[in-house]
Amino acid sequence: MFTPLEKVGVVCLSVLGFQIARAVISRFYRSVLAPALNLNVNLKEMGQWAVITGATDGIGKAFAETLAKKGMDIVLISRTKSKLDAVAQEIRDNYKVNTKVIETDFTEGNTVYHHIEKELYGMDVGVLVNNVGLSYPHPDHFLSLPEHNKVYHDIIQCNIAAMLSMCQIVMPGMCEQRRGVVINLGSTAGDIPSPMLTVYGASKVFVSKFSKDLASEYKQYGIIVQCLTPGYVATKMAKIKKPTWMAPSPRQYVSSPLRTVGIEDKTTGYYPHSLLVGAIHLMEALSPSFAYWMVTRTMENIKSRAVRKTKATSPAS
Repeated sequence: MFTPLEKVGVVCLSVLGFQIARAVISRFYRSVLAPALNLNVNLKEMGQWAVITGATDGIGKAFAETLAKKGMDIVLISRTKSKLDAVAQEIRDNYKVNTKVIETDFTEGNTVYHHIEKELYGMDVGVLVNNVGLSYPHPDHFLSLPEHNKVYHDIIQCNIAAMLSMCQIVMPGMCEQRRGVVINLGSTAGDIPSPMLTVYGASKVFVSKFSKDLASEYKQYGIIVQCLTPGYVATKMAKIKKPTWMAPSPRQYVSSPLRTVGIEDKTTGYYPHSLLVGAIHLMEALSPSFAYWMVTRTMENIKSRAVRKTKATSPAS
């Protein structure tokens, strides 16, 4: 016979085992089984065009190439005309689809959106990828980051205002057609402690919250909203040159979440990143102060390396 305390222990272990089993089964279904059964969305059926912001490098370019490979025509939006033209030509040559470029600097704020709206007028946009984003030049304390006023303004314009405005421009057409996909790029920085990246992390919390509620509001119109929260990817913004298991190449990263559109509303998009977030959440549950201390130490080390590198490459005074 069990004592009352042992009975409580058995119940607690049973509940924990059930929760773990449910999480494992749910993850297997969303990441493996459902995509294998083609329960994800056929993106090409959503519309003729895919619009990607921040489309000339990294994850944005990978989205453009992957969607073009699926047969969608591509609208590339970024701030450097020469890069836009080069990527557009590359996509036309490799995938035999139509392309359109819109030169835009999202840090300029509201002045740019009338031009974008005019350029997209009448186009059958089936997929919108809000990828454009900015982070810190290197981790630093809120008041200590060099030129922090400009950096924080630009982060808010690119990470928040651009997403809102692009949704306002593109989604009315999706509502009219009663179909469409919106993919918003968040970050694991919005889900885990992010000291020394305070404004960036906060901006990505906005992306996650906005995406979740937007998905609920517009599900009745046939619009799917997915929020991606990647960790480090080997991009210029992350300052990672060579892909690793924890920091995949942009193409490797993008191929994973696109298989779950219509299955997962929010995902890191890459299983090792999910493991990282889970490990940090466990650390937080055991000791929040230790979790923040650990992340802060990591950020301080990254800052130190960045400052040393800057000094080493600066011309002698």
